Amino acid sequence: MEGIILAGGAGTRMRPLTLHKPKPLLELKDRPILAWSLMSLSAIVDRALVVVHHLQEQIAAYMAAQRIIADYALVEQLPEPMGTGHALLCCREHLASDDFLVINGDDLYSAAALRALSRQDFGILSTRRHDYERFGVVLLNEAGEFQRIHEKPPAGSYPAPAPCNSGAYKFTSAVFDYAPGRSPRGEIEITDCVSAAARDHAVAVVDSPFWLPIGDPAALAAAQSVDLGRWIPA
Repeated sequence: MEGIILAGGAGTRMRPLTLHKPKPLLELKDRPILAWSLMSLSAIVDRALVVVHHLQEQIAAYMAAQRIIADYALVEQLPEPMGTGHALLCCREHLASDDFLVINGDDLYSAAALRALSRQDFGILSTRRHDYERFGVVLLNEAGEFQRIHEKPPAGSYPAPAPCNSGAYKFTSAVFDYAPGRSPRGEIEITDCVSAAARDHAVAVVDSPFWLPIGDPAALAAAQSVDLGRWIPA
């Protein structure tokens, strides 16, 4: 199995920290964020694909020096980043296996939850949040099956805490049959790929007790006090 880490974004919300350093290489507890991502996948996947664009030469140098996942490839998001779904599509010709995990490069996940997710054909990792209006809420039908993702609903739309999309997915290569067009904000969204695939495939929703999105300098500062070793074995 392979793991895809989406690390091509410019990290605009993290500026000025990302003006001269890519977001995945910002330090978190004396390690780059990317190291934590690799460690969360290391016991699950045999090979990693790291999607790059912004300051990619720095990520290339780090990956050449790291010893967490020895078998890896860099995938450049060309001609420029056009959303998470576009990043996934860029990986299509580089995948060597039919099964793969996909995680956001600026979020941290429980290694155990990712392992549970890896056992699915199609799956999405969700975590219950009281501030669900900041994220996408995972909606199920009456039979308890995945239906769709409601992006950033107004506060009060659902009982809190609501299950939120954490940006971690399990796919088979069949997902590439569902490449969507651009969303209203002009990007190709991986969530649209999931919703389209759900018409023909059962999409498992795997609950996780831990998800740490690191979107801005304040979130990075707060993450320094989180006991990451509880969730990601070094």
